[in-house]
Amino acid sequence: MTDATSALPDPQRAWAFRPASPLPGAPDGPLRGLTFSVKDLFGVAGWPLRASTRAPVPDPGVSPLVTRLLALGASAVGKTHLHEIALGITGVNGFGGTEHPTLPGRVPGGSSSGAAVSVALGQVDFALGTDTGGSIRVPAAWCGVVGVKPTKGHPAWPTGGVLPLSVTCDHAGPLARDVATVTRVHEALTGRAVPEVGLGGLRVGLWLPEGWVTEDVHAALLDVADTLTREGATVESVDFPEVLDAYSPIVLSEAAQVHRDALRMDDPGFLPFTLASLRQGAALTAAEVQTAQDRRAGYRSLLDDLLTRFDLILAPAVPTPPPAQGQDEVLLPDGPTPLRRAVLRLTAPFSLLGAPVVALPTRTAFVGAQLIAPHGQDDRLLGLARALDRTLDRA
Repeated sequence: MTDATSALPDPQRAWAFRPASPLPGAPDGPLRGLTFSVKDLFGVAGWPLRASTRAPVPDPGVSPLVTRLLALGASAVGKTHLHEIALGITGVNGFGGTEHPTLPGRVPGGSSSGAAVSVALGQVDFALGTDTGGSIRVPAAWCGVVGVKPTKGHPAWPTGGVLPLSVTCDHAGPLARDVATVTRVHEALTGRAVPEVGLGGLRVGLWLPEGWVTEDVHAALLDVADTLTREGATVESVDFPEVLDAYSPIVLSEAAQVHRDALRMDDPGFLPFTLASLRQGAALTAAEVQTAQDRRAGYRSLLDDLLTRFDLILAPAVPTPPPAQGQDEVLLPDGPTPLRRAVLRLTAPFSLLGAPVVALPTRTAFVGAQLIAPHGQDDRLLGLARALDRTLDRA
């Protein structure tokens, strides 16, 4: 199969591989007429898989999710770039990195950077991404699109045939320009209609940690909360801890295991930050990883308690609007904060703990909100997101 990537304009460097013609979907499927891009962690028969790195990577086999989407009628246009091996949130990789779709010099978010860009620019109807700590939700927020991280282990969104980063935290999910499109894809995969859900009477917990977001992000989330209140929901502030003391050891240790063969090489070809992170993960002891897993169990109990008291948690998806390329620190009310920590402490809890999340654009450009529901309530969450999306006027 000829790689036509270099022959087509791609100033954002979003595309890892574009064949001469798309893989056609079944002509009579419910998704006929829709096109999608595939993050270059998914195995697709006849297409290369590089995970946006110069280093060697394992072959995960063919993704049953891609196969299923083709059978449902959607056509696969090509593969998109990501933050190298999905270990990051800006879109940096071994092939030059991906640029923001409309803001030159700004990051699109990651790790599903090319996925979000392909959707934001209208190059596809939806994109397949993965989310280990925010890798669907962060680029969705910073590119102004919708992203969905399903419940961990959701049968409609399998991670088989996907090069893993962390078996504990990995999820597969869609990005699109609107809730209606991700809902259509989810309905086709599940064979069930997403219910119409009203916002009146909804119990919403607002998680907006003091000092963790810029003033414009804070105002954008309060605007969403006010919209919910006007629609008859009850909104109450809630607290939740930073979970990176559990998240980071688990993800780094599991990523090091995935890439153990490459790590035996003196210079496998990873970018310096990626290589250092993987070696850090390989150096963790079994006791340190078990301590992180024990912390994770405690955090899961806290989240379960919150989600018995509330129907939905509303939280920021990003701490700031899109930062500059190469920026590794952001200025927050709490003071200068490493970008990775500033982002992941908002998104990592819900991939670490497996709850379903929709990242939805707010009325503030390139600032997204997270809607988090109890485990297994993906259909209802999409119904709530659809109702809220119709109510928000972003004109």
